[in-house]
Amino acid sequence: MTSARRKSYGAEGAPSALPSHATPLRRVRSAPYFFLLPATVLFALFFALPIGYAFWLSFHKVKVSGLGLGSGARKEVWAGLENYTDAFTDSELLDGALRVLGYGCIVVPVMLGLALVFALMLDSDKVRLAPFTRLAIFLPYAIPGVVAALLWGFLYLPDVSPFYFVLDRLGLPQPDLLDGGPLYLALSNIAVWGGTGFNMIVIYTSLQAIPVEVYEAAKLDGATPLQIALRIKIPMVAPSLVLTFFFSIIATLQVFNEPTTLKPLTNSVSTTWSPLMKVYRDAFGTGDIYSAAAQAVIIAIATLLLSFGFLRAANRRHKQGAAQ
Repeated sequence: MTSARRKSYGAEGAPSALPSHATPLRRVRSAPYFFLLPATVLFALFFALPIGYAFWLSFHKVKVSGLGLGSGARKEVWAGLENYTDAFTDSELLDGALRVLGYGCIVVPVMLGLALVFALMLDSDKVRLAPFTRLAIFLPYAIPGVVAALLWGFLYLPDVSPFYFVLDRLGLPQPDLLDGGPLYLALSNIAVWGGTGFNMIVIYTSLQAIPVEVYEAAKLDGATPLQIALRIKIPMVAPSLVLTFFFSIIATLQVFNEPTTLKPLTNSVSTTWSPLMKVYRDAFGTGDIYSAAAQAVIIAIATLLLSFGFLRAANRRHKQGAAQ
């Protein structure tokens, strides 16, 4: 009897004990989803939905009936791939892409080269005032892009620039940096001045993560500081270089602030100087949001393919180096 009662008590007690333990467990498992919910909602409202809407607009166009007056005269109809065909044959968009390509060939290597040199210099044992130097190099990145473009734009203008005043007093030639070929150098200088500090911080952080024992072993083997930098530091921060190169490619393909800000100061910058400026003009200047959406989708896909291709090539090379 006693054993039977104990069994029945245990059987009756087990179900009553389950909810008290299961309820906290469910709460623990669902807690991460509650933390992710605000970010997910913001991502859907301000990122996913606009992209989906732009993709939907790119396959439509406006059909005008008659003179286009009155209700029902302008209807949104299915266009298929017509907007994409027009974008690929648009000479202004292609010319803007070529200009951005030349701009990127100047900005990316110069900016990353300076960032690497500054990071290596700050990582040296002989550097003085390292905190102040880091802040001085990083500070231009904290300045908004429009403000930086305006600052450099007025420094480029011959009538108000102190540099042109000094060159005039010295009797030296005064090149017009806002016209012709020098315009690429002027725009690239703004991007390099503003972006070098961020890339330097990324590379410098990776250098600080390298164990000190590696440097000490290299010094015991007779390696010079230059050899340590070329054979140890740079190979070990290769992932950071890949990351900064990846960000630089994306920023180059999306250049918009610098040429748009300098446009009122010179006639050499057109409203379609870069692909994004072309998209902005078509969407808000001429009101053709459908072709602008198609061009924006093409730019996004091109950015994705270039970035993915570069990352895949870098990963393949890293695996080959690790296998050797």
